Amino acid sequence: MSNETTIQDEGEVLLIDKPLKWTSFDVVNKIKRACKYNKIGHAGTLDPLATGLLILCTGKKTKIIDTYQAQEKEYTGTFVLGKTTPSVDLETEFDAEFPIEHINSEILETARKTFLGQIEQIPPIYSAVKVDGERLYKKARRGETAEIKKRSVEISLFEIDSTNFPAIDFRIICSKGTYIRSIVRDFGVAAGSGAYLSVLCRTRIGNFELKDAKNLTDFIYQKRVELKLPVDE
Repeated sequence: MSNETTIQDEGEVLLIDKPLKWTSFDVVNKIKRACKYNKIGHAGTLDPLATGLLILCTGKKTKIIDTYQAQEKEYTGTFVLGKTTPSVDLETEFDAEFPIEHINSEILETARKTFLGQIEQIPPIYSAVKVDGERLYKKARRGETAEIKKRSVEISLFEIDSTNFPAIDFRIICSKGTYIRSIVRDFGVAAGSGAYLSVLCRTRIGNFELKDAKNLTDFIYQKRVELKLPVDE
């Protein structure tokens, strides 16, 4: 048995910077095929329009995926006040406009504070949450509605910067299961307006940081070189 085969059987924890417009499963499938992993999974989904840290576990390390999924997460990004979309991001077209002239620093600060600590939120209709055995986003794309249960999450830090208003830059540290799009949607309502997410990046999961993650293309190239596989496939 080769050393590389042994490493793959024992498993690795891979840190990948997920590219824009790729699903988390796209990344998993690409690496599995290109790098000949028998078993691989990811520890926490990122939306297609989000970038940032994606943890992948291979081989026997897949048994501890839940450990990473449960850890605290940090995100940075930008949301924009005054418009909404059904998906709360730019996956779907704008469906409504709202006033923003009344919004001042006091309103923004009051809204921000409502999201600190333990809160209840409803996941977006465009999400991977299952209702009656089917992913919500599939129902949403058919124009169907569904009853979505609230979930408790914890926000330990929520910073905002309104320098480029109506675009609001933010940083959030939150618990497992937090939907940033739900925070954006509900922030818009709290400010007497609407909002959509324009940029999202996951910068940390537990002690793992984005700065230590590898570019997907670079990782695949390096791994195929290690495995003595053609690098132009």
